Amino acid sequence: MIKRRLGRSALETAPIALGGNVFGWTADEAASFALLDVFVDAGFNLIDTADGYSSWVAGHQGGESETIIGKWLARSGKRDKVLIATKVAKLARRPGLSAANIALAVEDSLRRLRVDTIDLYQSHQDDPATPIEETLGAYAKLIEQGKVRAIGASNFTAARLAESLAVAKKYNLPRYETLQPEYNLVARAGYEAELEPLVRRENVGVISYYGLASGFLTGKYRSQADLAKSARGQGVRKHLDARGLRILAALDEVALRRSATPAQVALAWLIARPGITAPIVSATSVGQLEEILVAARLQLAAEDTAALNAASG
Repeated sequence: MIKRRLGRSALETAPIALGGNVFGWTADEAASFALLDVFVDAGFNLIDTADGYSSWVAGHQGGESETIIGKWLARSGKRDKVLIATKVAKLARRPGLSAANIALAVEDSLRRLRVDTIDLYQSHQDDPATPIEETLGAYAKLIEQGKVRAIGASNFTAARLAESLAVAKKYNLPRYETLQPEYNLVARAGYEAELEPLVRRENVGVISYYGLASGFLTGKYRSQADLAKSARGQGVRKHLDARGLRILAALDEVALRRSATPAQVALAWLIARPGITAPIVSATSVGQLEEILVAARLQLAAEDTAALNAASG
């Protein structure tokens, strides 16, 4: 598996990251353990989670995903084979990016994950109320203490990411080495217009999320009737228009030509995009994950990429 560097850090990842948002939610502990084993045994290594996963579920408090990953690490003995990425700022009882909150939140995450060091610690969302130098200073202390190896940002605008990079340079503080934006074949404009030029210029790694547009790019949803069959249907309704159907048709065409599935093609397109380091994928079954991971070996021809770009542009 050819690894890719995460920004200017020393961290290297295979070209697909595993999203831990489903652990303890739609994938119970046993299913999560199986997914993690399959992912790592196939040669992949970047596992992404957050302290807030899965606080949106009734009866959950957040930290459920980290706890399952921690149990898996203890049971599997595979800590040296993986990069653990988690996030701070969105959990209700640990909100924002103040130095005080980061100091508390990181200890919670380290305890749940059962690790001494978090490989990639990410600001889950921007916090305009906290000075950037305070946030980066807090991260600097964690890096000095050996509790964090590198830092990243998620859901930042281009302007705020650029400002953060400038502050890091001015005060000789750690800089965000990665960005997590929403990016896929149906959601291109927001990322490509401002974020893509910035991350490529500054060599910031990109760990994009919603790579399959909540399942729409699997081709599962092609009519109003299909939407009604799934709990996720409402989330993809916005994509079911003329442009969305045009993109699905292009995926079908390329998939047929490459003996692949639409999901594999959609992810292969992402992996090949300039600046993209590793899209995040989630799965609730081993079969789903095994299908998705094939995308890392799928090479698209120029005509394939051109067809997908034309349909989604």
